[in-house]
Amino acid sequence: MSIDLQALHYIFLLFTLLILIIMVKKRDTTLICILGIFILGIVSTSSLYQGVMTVFNSFIFAIVELIGTILIISIIVSMSTILSETGISEIMISPFSKFIKTPTLAYWIIGILMMVISWFFWPSPAVALIGAVMLPVAMKVGLPAISVAMIMNLFGHGIALSGDFIIQGAPKITADAAGIGVGELISASIPLVVVMGVVTTVTAFIIMKKDLKSGKLKVEEKEIEKNNIKEKKLKDKLSLRSKKIFAVIVPLLFALDVIIMFTAGLRGGDATALVGGTAIFILIMVSFKVHNGRALEEVTQSIVAGLKFGFEIFGPVIPVAAFFYLGGEGFVGVIGDFLPKNSQGIVNDLGMALANIVPLNGAVGAVTLTTVGSITGLDGSGFSGLSLAGSVAKLFGTAIGRGTATLTALGQLGAIWVGGGTLIPWAVIPAAAICGVDPFELTRRNFIPVMTGLIVTTIVGMFIV
Repeated sequence: MSIDLQALHYIFLLFTLLILIIMVKKRDTTLICILGIFILGIVSTSSLYQGVMTVFNSFIFAIVELIGTILIISIIVSMSTILSETGISEIMISPFSKFIKTPTLAYWIIGILMMVISWFFWPSPAVALIGAVMLPVAMKVGLPAISVAMIMNLFGHGIALSGDFIIQGAPKITADAAGIGVGELISASIPLVVVMGVVTTVTAFIIMKKDLKSGKLKVEEKEIEKNNIKEKKLKDKLSLRSKKIFAVIVPLLFALDVIIMFTAGLRGGDATALVGGTAIFILIMVSFKVHNGRALEEVTQSIVAGLKFGFEIFGPVIPVAAFFYLGGEGFVGVIGDFLPKNSQGIVNDLGMALANIVPLNGAVGAVTLTTVGSITGLDGSGFSGLSLAGSVAKLFGTAIGRGTATLTALGQLGAIWVGGGTLIPWAVIPAAAICGVDPFELTRRNFIPVMTGLIVTTIVGMFIV
């Protein structure tokens, strides 16, 4: 089938390339995205004022599409903050510290704990939760702070966030841009997340053991003194008995959520809603126990603080998502029915045209999507490039005739692993700050394991597409 590419297609392609170039140069893409939306609006409607309207309407469309993701992250942060400040989170994790006797045990126990908590709380809250409690324990058995930060990066910002199986924030954005279901994307991403996780963490572990043995890595006395105690603002508000009760109730409620998800077949937005609703009720219960008569006001303040965090994180994502949504179903929803006759959407049209002129295959598609995803992660967000990764995956999947879900998963892995908090200095700051280490040194430590994992995972992806 021959596709007649028109001005809209070339404009979209041009701005996609511009966005990639801007990201490579580590500059902000918001202005470019707004300009692209504006020009698409003018060209499609032949109206200046409608082009101006398109910018605002595309933002509304993107926010509506992303609001569930923004809200769940905001609620999780609100809940995890009060759990941390009251010391409940410390009680929740303390049983695991009894098993940490060697650097090897510290590596895998902290890593697995970080991964599991990140699935439910997301890595940013989990970093504070894990770092405050487990860092002193790890250093006592000979594991340096830089290694603890690396562990939290790889298992949390890497494995947990790149898959995001529970909250499903990242898959929602990528799947929407690729035009596939969230469940389909998650199913396709599982083998790739496993391969990436195993290769990356094992490589990092081998390097760490070698450096510990040679003396290149060691615990400094000043690190132990600096990281020994993390003050909790509300630590005296609850009795030890109350903290222990909540420390049991919270994981039980989330474990119950997981059981319900499997038994009721909840996926995507339904699964997110269950986790979010549970987090809200946990926040309310703890607030009433801690604040008594001030609970009504404190619940509101906690939710507002979480929303501020959520919109601060997703602020740079909205313009990028707004532009790339115009490549799919968002075009008609935002601008109207101005696409060329017989068009299946800008991205689909480009994919069909590409299929007619370029001999694509699974190997080329896999390498391209990992590369594109990784490039989009250079802005240090991880999320801002997910829409682009999904759109490119849809284009290549259409051209190849198969493997859209796998290609989308590869793009998501590249974007999250690079930009989500493992290889970009300003993205690893949360873990670096908690552990008191240099973010540039941390990214250098992460580089070889992450790049090794991306190469191996891409090769595996070639055979799956």
